[in-house]
Amino acid sequence: MSPLGTAIQQEQRARTGRRRPAHAVPEIARAIGNTPLLQLSNVSLGLPRKVSVYAKAEFLNPGGSVKDRPAWAMIEDALQSGMLDPSKTLLDATSGNTGIAYAMLCGPLGIRVKLAMPSNASDPRKRILRDYGAEVILTDPLEGTDGARRIVTEMAAAEPELYYYPDQYNNDANWGAHFRTTGAEILEQTRGRVSHFVAALGTTGTFTGVSRRLKLNNPNTRTLAVQPDSALHAIEGLKHIASADVPGIFDPSLVDDFVEVTTEESEEMTARLAREEGLLVGISSGANVVAALKVARELDEGVVVTILCDTGSRYLE
Repeated sequence: MSPLGTAIQQEQRARTGRRRPAHAVPEIARAIGNTPLLQLSNVSLGLPRKVSVYAKAEFLNPGGSVKDRPAWAMIEDALQSGMLDPSKTLLDATSGNTGIAYAMLCGPLGIRVKLAMPSNASDPRKRILRDYGAEVILTDPLEGTDGARRIVTEMAAAEPELYYYPDQYNNDANWGAHFRTTGAEILEQTRGRVSHFVAALGTTGTFTGVSRRLKLNNPNTRTLAVQPDSALHAIEGLKHIASADVPGIFDPSLVDDFVEVTTEESEEMTARLAREEGLLVGISSGANVVAALKVARELDEGVVVTILCDTGSRYLE
């Protein structure tokens, strides 16, 4: 069996294995997903007539980002397996968005949340986390999320009876959420016509899960990974794979090619999306659209899909 088939079977077994009695589902969790797929008509002017670029509006999830999907999948799996209940604190590292989703979802369940994040994360993200009631540990900004991960790994190992550590970078429920939902929605919304999928690498869950779903439907679908052009960048949440700790859920065999973007062009595109498309989104969304347009300009025909990861209001000072 191919690595793709094996991985899909593993994810399906994890979802259909032994379950405990049903738990309460927060009403807010029911609002996650089924986000619109928007054609980017203005920023893509000049492309060949048979080439179109679409973006999945993940900033319209209730927590404001694509991370709502995997956060709920990881929480739900832990609740059903008995690894998480109100007697434990959910502990993880985050650049902000997954942490916000954890806090939004755990509050109604009566579960405490403690998060480590780089101190240079935007102030709005820190305020949102605290408003949701999460405890925030600020870590060395020069070490990024890799440094935050090392801290929470040590904390979880030292006091396992206190914490549930989902470890979003190594948790199959992360990519599994996108395999089941985001990827399936893209196929439905494009009527299966998506030819290229372009997504930035952070935890790599979005890229891995969606790419697996699209390639299962059509192995000829091209899936391209977006990363900053160097380790010294200012695109929050993105990894420069060559210089970072590579997440365990990342599957390099899914990468048909890498597309590199600069901080400057990502910031410029973020401003253009607001002014020309009416989409107030974050800089990682700008990076994705820059990369999608680079791919689209090389085509004679095709449907290119990318992700608008989070709301731009999260970056306003």
